Amino acid sequence: MTILDDRAAIQFRQSIDTDAELERLLDSASVLSYDPDNEIDWQAPLDPTKYGLNPQWSTLYGTRLWDEMTEQQRIDLTRHEVGSIMSTGIWFETMLQSMVLRSQYSADYGDPEFRFALVEIADECRHSLMFSKTCTKLGVPHYRPRRLYHELARGFRSTANGEMSYAAILVAEEVLDVMQRDWMRGDDVLEEVRTSSKIHVVEEARHMKFARLQIKEYLDGVSKPRRHAAAFVVSVVAAIIVDSLVNKRVYANVGLNAERAIAEAKANIHHQNLMRMSCVHLMDFLSEVGLLTPTSMRIYRTVHML
Repeated sequence: MTILDDRAAIQFRQSIDTDAELERLLDSASVLSYDPDNEIDWQAPLDPTKYGLNPQWSTLYGTRLWDEMTEQQRIDLTRHEVGSIMSTGIWFETMLQSMVLRSQYSADYGDPEFRFALVEIADECRHSLMFSKTCTKLGVPHYRPRRLYHELARGFRSTANGEMSYAAILVAEEVLDVMQRDWMRGDDVLEEVRTSSKIHVVEEARHMKFARLQIKEYLDGVSKPRRHAAAFVVSVVAAIIVDSLVNKRVYANVGLNAERAIAEAKANIHHQNLMRMSCVHLMDFLSEVGLLTPTSMRIYRTVHML
C-alpha cells in the first residue's frame, strides 16, 4: 500500500461540528489507516549514512559542540534523540488511550463520537507498537521520563476532566506533528523514521480534529475559574511533555560530555525557535478557546512553546 502524502492529512484540519462530519471521519479512517508491518521492512538493514531525524531538529544543532562532533556522533545522536521522542510518544499514548476511553465510558454506544473514539484508541495502539519496533530496530534504549513525571502523569490520566484530557492530547500531538512533517520529507533521514512519521502524521490529523471538537464542546458555557484551571493544568502537562522529549541520557550514550551537552542544548537558540514555530497553530487555537491565560503563557515560555 502506498502512503498518501501529507495533503491527505491537511484536509482533516478543517473544523467539524456535526454527526455527519464525524461519520465522514469514520469513513476516512477506513481509507487512511495503515499497518506498519506492511509499510515498513523491519528486516532490512539500517542505512549507516542516514540520520534518525533531520539534523536541524537535533537539540545540539547550531551549537559549538555540534561543530566539534564527528559525522558518526551526529548520526548516533539523532538516532538516540528520535528514539527518545518516540518513547515519550509511547508513554503519552498510553495515557491518551486511558483518558479517551474514560471519557466515553457512559457514552451512547451507537453515537459516531463513541465509534470514532474507539478508532482513535486502535490507531494509538498501532502507533505505540510502531514506535516500539522502530526504537528496537535503531538499537537505542527505550527511554523513560523522570520518575516524578511518570507518577504525576499516573494521577493526571486518572483524574483529568474532559477539556483537560483532550487539550493535553492536542498539545502532545501538535508538537510532534510539526517535527514529523519535516522528518518524513528528509532525504537524509532513515527510511524507517520517514515512513513511521508519514503514518503518524496522516492518522493523527483526524485525532487532532476530534480533540479540537471535544475541547470546544467541553468548554461551552463553563465558568471562568474552571477554564483558567484547565489552562493552568494543560500548560503544566505540556511543559512536562516537552521537557521529556529528549532524555538527558542520550548525550552520554553517544559518547559526549553530558554536562556540557545538556548546557549547550538548554541554551540552543536554534532549537528554541523551532519549538516556538511548531506551536504557532496550537497557541492560536488555545487562545481562541480561552485556554491561553497569563499564567499558562508564562509556563509555555519556560519550554519555548511561546
